[in-house]
Amino acid sequence: MAEKNRQIRPTWLLFFYSVPSKPVSSRMRIWRKLAKAGAVQLKGAVYILPFSDEHHEFLQWLVSDIAAMKGEAVVVSIEKIDTMNDSEVTALFDQQRAGEYKALQKSFDDIERRVGSIKKGAKPQNSKAIAEQFARLRKDFETVRKIDFFASASGSALGNRIMQIHADLSRIVSGAEARHQKPPALVTQSPADYRNRTWITRERPFVDRMASAWLIKRFIDPDAAFDFIDEKDMDKIDKSFVTFDIRGGDFTHSGDMCTFEVLMKSFGLRDKTLKKMAEIIHDLDMKDDKFHAVEAKGMEHILEGIRRTAKNDLDALEKGMTIFEMLYASKG
Repeated sequence: MAEKNRQIRPTWLLFFYSVPSKPVSSRMRIWRKLAKAGAVQLKGAVYILPFSDEHHEFLQWLVSDIAAMKGEAVVVSIEKIDTMNDSEVTALFDQQRAGEYKALQKSFDDIERRVGSIKKGAKPQNSKAIAEQFARLRKDFETVRKIDFFASASGSALGNRIMQIHADLSRIVSGAEARHQKPPALVTQSPADYRNRTWITRERPFVDRMASAWLIKRFIDPDAAFDFIDEKDMDKIDKSFVTFDIRGGDFTHSGDMCTFEVLMKSFGLRDKTLKKMAEIIHDLDMKDDKFHAVEAKGMEHILEGIRRTAKNDLDALEKGMTIFEMLYASKG
């Protein structure tokens, strides 16, 4: 008998509403409140939230708001949806959160590249401004995470990246990795000493790595092979390999020069077209707008598209190299 009278706690809250067609601002205000609470639209004006006393109270207040607009709204507590299982409903929430995390992703990518440049030897210019921007973005991330009710994979992945950026940025701001000393002079190298080699760089190649790989293949080692490692595995690399654009690598950032510029100087490449390209690559990678390269933003969008659609790191690198070959042809 006790089992029969046991109250079943609801799993979901459904919210149905209808408001007058005008004004549009009133409808937008309701939509923004639902979005801020993390509600997902099921169909038409039907929204869903995981059941909680807090969500139930919020929706009841929203009913009052809509009534004041001469609209109608209903809140329904249910245990399940007959046409969808719980995992399908959860997936809707995860999908919506993934879109919100993606909107933040590019800004964190930008900060990660700037921090990476400093780690690799670039002068730590405006590190305080970077830290302030990071703090604002992290606050935006925490706002989304509060409504990431089912701890989505995209949220966990971005959260892990943010923790690493924070650790790196903290060391830079505190001065642990500040590079006040003059960078060492670059030793002139001969391409003949770097033939038929395997060139190693970091995973998830982007601007500087793509451009540097193109430069290597085009002007230094036509038969070069490329591979990727995690930075923490640097000490495991065979000495016969050449490392680039990675902290402690053979060719990487030096002073305010990106890896592409270091390679050009190290191998005495004085091609005027390369110099024009170097200005674009520098502005894209170092984010200091040193050369005011107007082409930089368009190039960044193209390379970002490659990184998002590539099958793997090697595929991304090769497609990026093709883009830089086209850039070289257009500047020549």
